[in-house]
This record gives sequence, C-alpha cells and structure tokens, in this order.
Amino acid sequence: MLIAFEGGEGVGKSTQVARLAEWLVARGHAVETSREPGGTPGAEAIRALFVTGAADRWVPETDALLISAARADHVARRIRPALAAGRLVLVDRFVHSTLAYQGHGKGLDLAALRALHDFATGGLWPDLVLWLDLPVAEGLARARGRKGAADRFESHDRAFHERVRAGFARLAEADRRIVRVDAEGDAATVAARIEAIVAPLLARR
Repeated sequence: MLIAFEGGEGVGKSTQVARLAEWLVARGHAVETSREPGGTPGAEAIRALFVTGAADRWVPETDALLISAARADHVARRIRPALAAGRLVLVDRFVHSTLAYQGHGKGLDLAALRALHDFATGGLWPDLVLWLDLPVAEGLARARGRKGAADRFESHDRAFHERVRAGFARLAEADRRIVRVDAEGDAATVAARIEAIVAPLLARR
C-alpha cells in the first residue's frame, strides 16, 4: 500500500510520516518511508537543483521535468521494490504535489502532468493521499520558523500558495483517494486524526 502525504508549506508532513510509521511498526507492519523529490541518490541530486535558488530559477516546465525525472528513479529503485516486498510505503509528497504546485500553482496543463507522471512511474498512483491542510498564513509562518534557509517554494508569493491550497481542494473534490486532514493543533492531535483514517483501511486489507 502506497500512502502519500500532501499539503502546502509548513503543514507538518515530515513529522506525520514519522509518527504514522512508528504507529504502524508498533502494530506489526513492515514500513518504508521516503520523500520527494528524493529517496534515492539520483533523485536527491535532482532535489538539490529543484529546491534551491531563487523562486524563478526554473520555468514551470523545467520544474515538472525535474520532479518527474527524480520520481522515475525513486519509483523504480525504491518504491516499487518496497511494495513488491510487501511493505507499506509512506512518502512525503508524490504526484498530487506536482498537480497542485506546477498545475494549479503555476498553470501547467493537468492532463499533461498526469501523462508525464504515468510515463515516469509506469502508472503508479497512491492508494491513499493524506492532504494535510492549513491556512496559508499559518503554514508559511511555521515553515519560516524552522531552522535553515527557505527553499524555492517557500519564497514564492502569497498568491501562489493560495492557488496551491485551492488546487489541493479541487483535486480532493475529484479524487476519492484524497482525504483532507485538519493540520491545526499539535502533532499528537494531528497524528490521531491520521490514525483514525488509516486504521479502517488496513483492517479491510
């Protein structure tokens, strides 16, 4: 089972991936965690190009091609082998980030992005998408409160981030795999919301 964690900046995806992995392992599941862009040496090298520099370092089409190249390596070398071995795979960002950021946020054609994803991954889509949702101002404040320099996407203007959030909402309306998770509150509270979503799905498998 492939579970993707999605959302805008500062919503707590990395924290919740780690918490859900710990919860699943405690219940006897074999779990693999990863992130995008990244997850393999080649994909991490592409990540360095993708997330650093000025907000306008790349045109949107280059963004889409870079993330798809990283994803192709990630899926082939990490995600598919883990799924084949029977592990639950939790990934911090996957295809719906591309649709929200490069599609709704930057105006690229959604059908073209879906086709590019299918080419890069051999048609691998997540079984469940946990969309961690926060008001944009709160998410950006959290992101800017972390240690380290802001990445390219945190540096985009407020209007871009509002388009991304609205994009996730539109994607969720059209795709039953996407479940909105209220990301307000402390990490333990959000984790409990996620566990309540995941537990019945695992019981049916």
